[in-house]
Amino acid sequence: MEILNSVSFGSIGFNRARTNKLGKVVSQPQQIGWKLARTWCKYSPDTSRKRQAEYEQQPQNVDLPELQPKNKKKPFPVPIKKMVQDARRDKRLAQMRIEKPLEAPKNGLLVPELVPVAYEVLDNWKVLIRGLSQLLNVVTVYGCRKCPQVHVGPVGHEIQDCYGSGSQRRNSHHSWARGSINDVLIPIESYHLFDPFGRRVKHETRFDYDRIPAIVELCIQAGVDLPQYPSRRRTSPVRMIGKKVIRRGRVVDEPKPHRSEDCVSLLAELDTFSNQQGQSPSPSNVKELAESTLKAYLNVRRGVKQLMSKYTVKACGYCSEVHVGPWGHNVKLCGAFKHQWRDGKHGWQDAVIDEVIPPNYVWHVPDPSGPPLRSSLRSFYGKAPAVVELCVQAGAAIPDEYRPMMRTDIVIPDSEEARWAA
Repeated sequence: MEILNSVSFGSIGFNRARTNKLGKVVSQPQQIGWKLARTWCKYSPDTSRKRQAEYEQQPQNVDLPELQPKNKKKPFPVPIKKMVQDARRDKRLAQMRIEKPLEAPKNGLLVPELVPVAYEVLDNWKVLIRGLSQLLNVVTVYGCRKCPQVHVGPVGHEIQDCYGSGSQRRNSHHSWARGSINDVLIPIESYHLFDPFGRRVKHETRFDYDRIPAIVELCIQAGVDLPQYPSRRRTSPVRMIGKKVIRRGRVVDEPKPHRSEDCVSLLAELDTFSNQQGQSPSPSNVKELAESTLKAYLNVRRGVKQLMSKYTVKACGYCSEVHVGPWGHNVKLCGAFKHQWRDGKHGWQDAVIDEVIPPNYVWHVPDPSGPPLRSSLRSFYGKAPAVVELCVQAGAAIPDEYRPMMRTDIVIPDSEEARWAA
């Protein structure tokens, strides 16, 4: 209160500007203090809380998650303190020769409630791949030859953010080339295991196992039956003491996969490598196809997240390798940070959904028929997953969860007006 009183008494006659003998106007710090005092007096905590609540309900923009440096290990999705507590509890039970309490699917049995979810995820996965392969004939996708950057739009953007080889000669401009479905939906593959609780995949036996999309392998282990990729269904649970399996049932030889025309057609529906641009016909109703494709993408992410809450999916803490099963494989193909210390083995940890379905964020183009995106206005542009951006440019409505990320409520100024923007 003493500060406010001194400011108010010292700022009487703030409209009159004092001048010195030379006629120059002297700045009056009392005016600034008087304005700050008036603003402070009008402040109300209730109004601030109300505005904050309204912004949280309908935010205008949301920043993307920070990129993790490649010279460090990824953060653990589960707190380290909880992991240490669980390990100590398991070790204490193992010393007392007490079996670890396991629930489905940790004991090798299926979860009946998640079997329909697995079939729904697989059906939506087929719809997503089929829809993207057809929409690529309508919406153009570009990929940089020198870096992993992807752009969805009629022309490549002019934002100078390329960090690939020779970027200094090109002033960080991208070298665009026509992209495919693998640039929109990044393929993440995993080894198909007949028995996830059986023998581990070793480096010498890695060619004895098929590599299929990780989402398909997750659905198979969750209850989907595919004749081309058989899976063992247990009737008695797996028993463990600590980290040692004391009962896993009798050893069952894995049936040899048979390659037929049905298998080839199934691979074309489940794998993005078989659905390249130009092989699918152009759609008749583009908007309806874009809506169904975007809906399938959202359903796949929602279903995979629900399956991962029960079934174990491991991801390498250094590279993009993913393994579906209770333990990671022993293949020595990790070439990421300090792989020499690990003899090429992966550093397994629990996976998150963005590692199984990478969002692959791209710049959002507000007006595809307008000028290309420029570096001077990059702070006003939003971003979105490549699948969402492709479907939106094809005519689908923007989902509510991606609207703040795409910054649809932000007015993009001209290049000269951007200098005066706050």
